[in-house]
Amino acid sequence: MLDEVRQALASVVSVPVTPFDATGHIDEPAYAAVVSRMVAAGIGAVTPNGNTGEFYSLSDAELNRVVELTAGAAGDAVIIAGVGHDTARAVDLAGEAARLGAHAVMVHQPVHPYQSEDGWIDYHRAVADAVPGLGVVCYVRSPMITVRAIGRLAEASPNLIGIKYAVPDPPRLAEMADELGGLVWVCGLAEGWAPFFWPGGARGFTSGLAVIAPELSLALHARLRDGESKEAMELWRLLKPIEDLRARHAGGNNVSVLKEALAQLGVCGRDVRPPISTLPDGERAEVAAIIEALRLAEGAA
Repeated sequence: MLDEVRQALASVVSVPVTPFDATGHIDEPAYAAVVSRMVAAGIGAVTPNGNTGEFYSLSDAELNRVVELTAGAAGDAVIIAGVGHDTARAVDLAGEAARLGAHAVMVHQPVHPYQSEDGWIDYHRAVADAVPGLGVVCYVRSPMITVRAIGRLAEASPNLIGIKYAVPDPPRLAEMADELGGLVWVCGLAEGWAPFFWPGGARGFTSGLAVIAPELSLALHARLRDGESKEAMELWRLLKPIEDLRARHAGGNNVSVLKEALAQLGVCGRDVRPPISTLPDGERAEVAAIIEALRLAEGAA
């Protein structure tokens, strides 16, 4: 199964949103629709409980339920469940993810104001040791995480198979991927950065866009894979407006834009949980214009 997870990481790794109903609870039918819609379009890797899924706004019971719902809706897709928080909770969430049918876990970068290299390794090793039969992917968002730290973790944890690299530094990614070629490197900054990480060895990229336009995410990956650089950049320019809108307000729009788009498409509601908020009317209109442009592109893809 680890080889299947490696193959899935070298593709479009979708990160679904978590819809909420009018009472503020998870809208389970809508979540299943979000996942099944992507998988039907050809998405082969799904990461429930990623940041786009509002990981830090969900209780442990909700996080486990999301994994369970994903297993029921994802068909043959590889499930890479997000886990995190303190060490004990991350270990428990990983164990539950394994029990509920996940094939791998993606370990969120530890949220702590003080971190050391040894501590970072110990944190991830505790998770990896808890699920020896599952693949483990580290979510690296800090430039302070060194190639030495990742290499030491890889030596200690043979089920470490991939790095979701979300530091906007393509040359550094290239250096790290060259030194640690046994791992699968994934661009953790989605379509906006994927063409620039690709030459350095990131053969997959995470995607929130795949939640609303999976065909276009897959098309971008196919063009990168096939060496069609000019065509890939043409598609990148088309997708850039929605990625720019998601990045607005220091990333505060990241989830809200996707949920607004899905609401306009009739897939799920637009509600989010604090500390993020729904979009104001002006930005909702921007989303509507972007959706129309993407629809035209999907028809031509």
